[in-house]
Formats: sequence, C-alpha cells, structure tokens
Amino acid sequence: MVPIALTVYLIYEAFVRIDRLLDLRTPGLGIAVTFGGCVLIGALASNFAVKKFLQLTEAVFRRAPIVRLVYAALRDLLEAFVGDKKRFDQPVSIAITGDVHALGFVTQQDLDFLGRAGDVAVYLPFSYSIAGTMIVVNAARVTHLTADSASVMALIVSGGVSRAS
Repeated sequence: MVPIALTVYLIYEAFVRIDRLLDLRTPGLGIAVTFGGCVLIGALASNFAVKKFLQLTEAVFRRAPIVRLVYAALRDLLEAFVGDKKRFDQPVSIAITGDVHALGFVTQQDLDFLGRAGDVAVYLPFSYSIAGTMIVVNAARVTHLTADSASVMALIVSGGVSRAS
C-alpha cells in the first residue's frame, strides 16, 4: 500500500509544483505546458537552422577553457544514460577481496592512454543515490554478468532490495 500511496502522492506533488512554478491556477495545466514545451523544443531541434546553431554553440563550448570541462562531463554523463552511446550496458561483478564482490558497469575497456594496459574503468553506482564512483581495476578481476543492465542498476540503487523483472 505504501509504494502505491507514495507514487500517487509524488505524481500529484509534481503536478502541483509545476503549476505553482508556472503560476497557473488550473490544475494539471503545468504538466500540459511542460509536455507541449518539450515537443516544441524537439521540433525546433530537428530544424536545419537550429541544428546549425546548436553545432556552433557546441563548438564554442568545446573550446572555452572552463566551460569545456563542465560541458564535456555533462554531455558524456547524459549520453551514458540516454544517448546513442549508452555506457551502462556492461554490468560486471568485481572481486574486491576473497568472496566480497561489488557490482558496477564497465565504462572504458582500454586505459592504455593512462598507462594502465590490462585495466578497465568501472562505475559503481551508490545505493539510494544518483552518485557513484569510478574505479580502475585489472580486467582479470572483472566478471561480466549476463543479467539485464536495468535489473542490475535497480538492484544496486535499491540497496539490494528490488530488481527489475
């Protein structure tokens, strides 16, 4: 009962907060406006002139000294989750010590550019958080899992309580 009640409450709260944020007095209009705005932005982004503008903006962001760091990190993070180059698609188990293992996702197979031949980069998400940590580990200590990435992520983020079915 509690998960159902919390889900309904959180959805209701999202509607109300968006309405308040946009200073709308008609319940639910905020969600409609937000959805319409997303569709409009998507339509504009597929426009040739807007594509050229976005390419120019990206070129500037890639060259600006401090902006480059923030922009590249955010772009790569978003692409890892929703882009064409999803990075959290290789669930693995890492042998920490003896029978203790950590679950994560291989994000880089080749670390030769760091002088770490034979090592891989593995992202370990934290439970009940959107944060995580990246570790470098010898590829021999990594066991690739046959489980679905979404199931492994659900298991990790829930602290081992749930998993996607």
